[in-house]
Amino acid sequence: MRRKPRGISRLKLAPSQEGRRSANYQAGLQAGYNQGLQAGQSSYHSLFEGTSIIIPSYNQVNYLRGCIDSIIDNTEQPHEIIVVDNASTDGTAEYLEQLDGQVRFRVLDQNYGFAGAVNMGLMMAKGTTMLILNNDTLVTDNWLGNLLICLHSDPTIGMVGPVTNYISGDQQIKVPYEKIDDMPEFARLNNISDPKRWERTDRLPGFCLLFRRELWERIGFLDEGFEFGNYEDDDYNIRTRLLGYSLVIARDSFIHHFGSVSIKALGDQLEQVTTRNMVYYMTKWNNPYAWIHQVRASESHIPVLATRGETAFYPEGVVVKGIGAQAFWIENGVKHPIEGEWSGPVVRLPQVLIRSWMTGTALAAVEAESKWQSLHRVHRGAPLHGQITSGLDGFLYYLENGTKRKIITEAAAAAWCLNERTQYPLTVEQLQELPEGLPLIPPVKLRQVL
Repeated sequence: MRRKPRGISRLKLAPSQEGRRSANYQAGLQAGYNQGLQAGQSSYHSLFEGTSIIIPSYNQVNYLRGCIDSIIDNTEQPHEIIVVDNASTDGTAEYLEQLDGQVRFRVLDQNYGFAGAVNMGLMMAKGTTMLILNNDTLVTDNWLGNLLICLHSDPTIGMVGPVTNYISGDQQIKVPYEKIDDMPEFARLNNISDPKRWERTDRLPGFCLLFRRELWERIGFLDEGFEFGNYEDDDYNIRTRLLGYSLVIARDSFIHHFGSVSIKALGDQLEQVTTRNMVYYMTKWNNPYAWIHQVRASESHIPVLATRGETAFYPEGVVVKGIGAQAFWIENGVKHPIEGEWSGPVVRLPQVLIRSWMTGTALAAVEAESKWQSLHRVHRGAPLHGQITSGLDGFLYYLENGTKRKIITEAAAAAWCLNERTQYPLTVEQLQELPEGLPLIPPVKLRQVL
């Protein structure tokens, strides 16, 4: 029998040695933390070739659990799961903590609604493609792979959605199963990749939307002016189509949808929320399909849409800012940092869209103020740039660099503070002679710093 060498099992250190060991441990721990922090910061903007699956949630932990389990069981493609919870009180936060790194999540301090939760998820996403998914869904065999094949088949496709058993519009199909246990077999037979089953559409509800990161970088966030839920997906559809992209239903991808359980939980408030959001949508757009038709009727707009994205529908001669205090004067497709205190109106935009403009030379606040005031002076013979005029069609027009840009609604004029400017007295003939530029649309409303 071998004996242990004496002094190995119970090694005692002198007090000075014990102190040095503790100090070395703390130094090593701090060095490791600093190294990890530096590595995280340096890789913050790194992306991965995969899909960020963004799930907004609110007080439906059992549905959320089933949704996440179905993703884990049925998704072979590279992906990450991001859950953004709207301050649930049913144990959702505790459930997410227990997942031990299987998902990335954020628990918000209040209910920011569907749009607010999705927007936070978009900020967190690292994938080259992004997918918005309701928490009351069950995904199935080949669901994501078939959606990705469809999306990547044509660069002009903006967003793709699957078919389901419960939704408004053309994506709802009749299903043969009555019990959820019979659903996976039906989905397996349906989800055989087949390009002949792809269908262009005018609308994709937001229960499951797949798109490239490139689209988000050009269009920005969902409009948080739509409170809680409803119509924010219709709004995003319109903005996607204005940029020239198409929407496609991939009928070779089926997922199960239990049916808007979070929004239905509003109970008696649901009708009020739906009505309010419908009014906000109509006030913002009036007739959005007319604007889509007008933009697509002219190929001359394609270059500026390709380079500027949604900001191509924004006016010049305005001041904007993103997440910081820095304000920018917009002129000739360039943002000029304003040095000094700007006291005029500022339109807040998401940072992802602020980056759409090239950065130009800095502008002193007094010079920006002078430019701003000059746009409010109306006298005949002045260059047609920055003034407002009205047409016989009842619309206001923004005169910019010798073109006329129709302001789509009163809400758009108010959002850009253009309704405060004195109208320029153009005759009907003079207005008709001006070439038509892109219409002006209102920016999205944000309740969060994004």
